[in-house]
Amino acid sequence: MSIIKSTSYNIHIGNGCFDALNAFLKKSKCSGYFIICDENSFSHCLPTLLFHVPLLNDAEIIELESGEDKKTLETCLQVWGALTDTGADKKSLIINLGGGVISDLGGFVASTFKRGIDFINIPTTLLSMVDASVGGKTGVDFEGIKNHIGTTYEPKGIFVNPGFLETLSERQIRNGYAEIIKIALIADFMFWKKLTKLKSAAEFSSELVIKRAIELKNDIVKKDLRERNIRKSLNFGHSIGHALESALLEQKKDILHGEAIAAGMLMEGAIGLSLQTISSKEFKMLSNYINSIYTKIKISKDTEKLLMNYIIHDKKNEGSELCFALPKGIGTFELVCGIEPLLVKKTLENYQQL
Repeated sequence: MSIIKSTSYNIHIGNGCFDALNAFLKKSKCSGYFIICDENSFSHCLPTLLFHVPLLNDAEIIELESGEDKKTLETCLQVWGALTDTGADKKSLIINLGGGVISDLGGFVASTFKRGIDFINIPTTLLSMVDASVGGKTGVDFEGIKNHIGTTYEPKGIFVNPGFLETLSERQIRNGYAEIIKIALIADFMFWKKLTKLKSAAEFSSELVIKRAIELKNDIVKKDLRERNIRKSLNFGHSIGHALESALLEQKKDILHGEAIAAGMLMEGAIGLSLQTISSKEFKMLSNYINSIYTKIKISKDTEKLLMNYIIHDKKNEGSELCFALPKGIGTFELVCGIEPLLVKKTLENYQQL
């Protein structure tokens, strides 16, 4: 098992993570345990967790419907109500067992219930292992805008069991892999070079790849928990990607977060090429690899209009200025503000050719 030290907690990765969780629970002396999961993690992951961590056999189970469209304040009301009805108090522990939606929403619920109670993350998807569960960002979507309401509130521990990934489809593995590509592009050129040699879902989700992606994100978070500076680099691909995801979800179209982020990295990479933060050779490397893994998304004129509206409301903007985190070469980043909406619109129109 690998242990990564974060700001105030540890991230446990590998076969020994359940032993670490047992030790954590025995030491923490909580008044009660409340496991938040969805129907997928309830069926595929909860039995494994309860088998290896018998202290949780008496935990209250709060099962939610899966899906980004359920990451709302309405769902939070349900969870707050369940916690209240089952007697949760200030010394209770929330255990988020699931993917990115569960990590984000469960952390937000914990940060606000009785002005904040403890929680831990047990991520069950590649996306949540390498991104959503790490870093203390919590939140829900509001009026279709991704993570518009939220807090920065860190877990007491993260316990990563790569074995949970065996239950995932190849599409879900690719969903999480987009965040691994992103962290390599803005933080580690040598890691990026290694990733370009990977072709299969099994390679994308190996424990070594997961560990390195978590290390890179954790290093950035430790330097800038409140996202004043370097943590903004983690938004590469997300200004357009989040907007695209929101627009397609509003239109009731099938889209996963990582698929939208892959498209966002392509388009924001092209904007970087236009602004000369990245060379044509580097952009070709980026686009060739992303296009080898992800299918292009069809963006209709109606989707494009919605997308531009979401970009204007992106929380990373400063006043009326559009601000994007762009790769500065490969392996570093640059925050660029004042990007012209017309350049974004042209990039959207040229997306299929990128």
